[in-house]
Amino acid sequence: MQSPLIQELIEAFRVLPGVGPKSAQRMAFYLLEQNKNGGSVLAKTLAKAVEEIGHCSLCRTLTEEETCSICQSSRRATGELCIVESPSDVSVIEQSGIFQGQYFVLMGHLSPIDGIGPKQIGLDTLEKRLNDDSVHELIIATNPTVEGEATAHYIQQIALKHQVKVSRLAQGIPMGGELEYLDSGTLSQAFLARKAM
Repeated sequence: MQSPLIQELIEAFRVLPGVGPKSAQRMAFYLLEQNKNGGSVLAKTLAKAVEEIGHCSLCRTLTEEETCSICQSSRRATGELCIVESPSDVSVIEQSGIFQGQYFVLMGHLSPIDGIGPKQIGLDTLEKRLNDDSVHELIIATNPTVEGEATAHYIQQIALKHQVKVSRLAQGIPMGGELEYLDSGTLSQAFLARKAM
């Protein structure tokens, strides 16, 4: 029978996506047997990140600042706003280097069955941002899933009320795929071939 603390560590690793009992056990034993220093660094960094990282006041991405570096940058086109579901989507788009505007991160998608409505994904905040007339185009980059498409349609209706142009990432993204798994070439093509909704 294993020590209760080792079992607790194994269970802690299981909160990560895709980590089952065997993988969690392997990670726990690796840190305890072969890399205690790495485990200490991981623990300190994780504790600090959980404590200090919050959401950008403008785009809602993850940051330790009040406003993230992208929103603060004077080199970004403030009139183009790319709508994504998660901070990892921002990271993928930024790695491609194709987009030079700003973002709005939904932190999910509409899912009435799960109790996730427009307010839970910040669409009230997005609408307030559209009220100031600085945004002239929304580029919707929600995942091409049923929920992502429903979210895109809802956002399109908000944009129409504010007379803001709406486009959707097009070519290159497979139906049912997710942005964080695309290569930068596919993502670049999707941005270049976006179409009005």
